[in-house]
Formats: sequence, structure tokens, C-alpha cells
Amino acid sequence: MTDQARRQPATIHDVAQLAGVNPSTVSRALGKPGRVSAATAERVRAAAAQLDYRINPIARALLTGRTRTLGLVVADVTNPAVFGIVRGAERVAREHDYTLVIAESQGDPDAEAATTERLLLSVDGLILATTRMDPERIHSLAERKPVVLVNRSLDGVDAVLPDIACGVDQLVEHLAGLGHRDVLYLAGAAGSWISHARAEALGAAAARRGLTLRMSGPNEPTIDAGRARAREALASGVTAVIGFNDLLAIGLLQAAASEGRKVPAELSVAGFDDIFGSEFIVPSLTTVRTPFTEVGAAATAVLLAGVEGAHAHRADDGGELITELVVRNSTGPRG
Repeated sequence: MTDQARRQPATIHDVAQLAGVNPSTVSRALGKPGRVSAATAERVRAAAAQLDYRINPIARALLTGRTRTLGLVVADVTNPAVFGIVRGAERVAREHDYTLVIAESQGDPDAEAATTERLLLSVDGLILATTRMDPERIHSLAERKPVVLVNRSLDGVDAVLPDIACGVDQLVEHLAGLGHRDVLYLAGAAGSWISHARAEALGAAAARRGLTLRMSGPNEPTIDAGRARAREALASGVTAVIGFNDLLAIGLLQAAASEGRKVPAELSVAGFDDIFGSEFIVPSLTTVRTPFTEVGAAATAVLLAGVEGAHAHRADDGGELITELVVRNSTGPRG
């Protein structure tokens, strides 16, 4: 089809002419329908539908200073824990007629800083999921556009933090009930706020029950890193190992199997997150479930409150974002 034959897109003036109103009325009816009568809004919508009219987001941004686009920056798009965050964020963004743009930092704070600087030019606000950027950079971003953190706490910046204490307490109680007294924690990446928070919660829960908690790390939150730490974990003399996330725990399970070590008869293994696949590994993985879809939705709701100028309350009081233990076959009585 030639350019001449291709139908030209309808303009706001075409819609106004068909609906019998001024172009400014079309703009109000489609952008802020509460500012015109219901009958007028319906007439404008019908005309727009008939002409297949679409609001030009670039033109709207020039007029309003808003792109109706939100940015979500994640450390690793291949990590299954990200799927739920994206799904929850996308649902809330779509419900409010916003577009969600997803970017990956690959766990590199400098790459993340460069990515966020590029995004900041074209989005109305940012969600930073498990960011490792230094506080000064995050504050600089938050001074220019609304920012919400996920799995990171920083004074002066809105954050959505699942209540990890509940799930951690259940996990430690579970291991103590099985007779374990010496536990190893495979920590997450260097600079990971959530890894440190989980370590603190585990340490407090272990101390309350008279368990010894050892630390090993930092580790990248990957299956390969779990495999690499396996020999050290197996030789440590502990009877239970907790991975910072399920990927580390799954890597440890795979390495234990290749070494001929029986889980959980010789070693109990647990993780965090309850990612897709954690119940399919053999043995299926005991884990602390994080409600990632709800986390993504909550973070987007808080961000939209900031973008729209409403009061953006800090969603770090837990609320419905409660973690919980899921017991499967990778944990058992102390051997």
C-alpha cells in the first residue's frame, strides 16, 4: 500500500467536527471526562470510536508535561521472582491508562544509574526493584521524578517492603522443630539491602530458639552461584542451609545430588521467594513465599499516587504483603 492510499489518522479536529463540539471539549472529554457533561463525553467517545481516533501521546506530553508512562527497573529479567512484580505493576498501570516500560540493570549499579537517567526523560515515575545504587543517586532521581523502591529502604523515598519477619520466623521454627541447631545462610549479592534484612531476621529468629546461624557470602543470586558454594556448604558441618533466594538453593540442591549427598536425609535446604519451578525440582524446595504480584501492584499504586499528586503513603508496614513458609520435601529431621 502506498503512502497516498494509506488512510490518514483522524485528528482531534475531525472528532470535534463529527461530535459537534470544540476541539478543547474533545480534549477534556477524553482526558478528563468529569469536566464535561456525561452526554457530551459519550458523544465525543462515540465520534472518536467511529473515526478510530487515538490520542497522540507525544502531543499530550507536550501539552501536559506527562507521558502516562512508568518505568520499572529490575536487576535480572531472567529471575522468575521478577515475573510477579512485572505482572502486578502492569495490571495497575493498565487500569490507570499508563504504559509500563521495563528495563534491566543486570545487577550493576553503574548500568542501573545510566539506565534510569535515560528513562527519566520519558517516564512520569520510576519503580526500582532491588536496586543496588548508592543512596545519593537514588535521592537525585527522587528529587526529579517520583520514585518507589521495592525490597530496599531509604529515608525520604517511598518503598514497598514485604513483611519478611513472619515467613522467616516460620522457617526457623520449622527447622528447629526438625532438630536442626546449626544453620548456614547463603547471603545474596554485595550491597543487597534485602539480603541483609533477611540475614538480620534469620539471626534474631535463630537466637530466640538457641540455633547457631553462620553466614556465607556475598553471592550472586543465581543457580550457578549456588552450585559454586555447594562444596563449602557440604563441608561446613551444618545440617541445614538457607539460600538468600530459591535460585541459590536450587543450585545447591543440584550440586548436592551430583556429589551423591541425600537431601533432606543428610542436609536440609530452604530458600526464599517461591519462584516458578521451586516445586518441580527434586526434591521440591521448602521456601518462604513472597507475594510478588501484590508487591508490584502496591509499588505501582504508590508511584501513581506520587505522579498524580496525591498523598503517597509508605507501603512498608506490611499490610497484605506478608511472607509465609511453604514446606516441601527439601527439609527433614536432622540426620
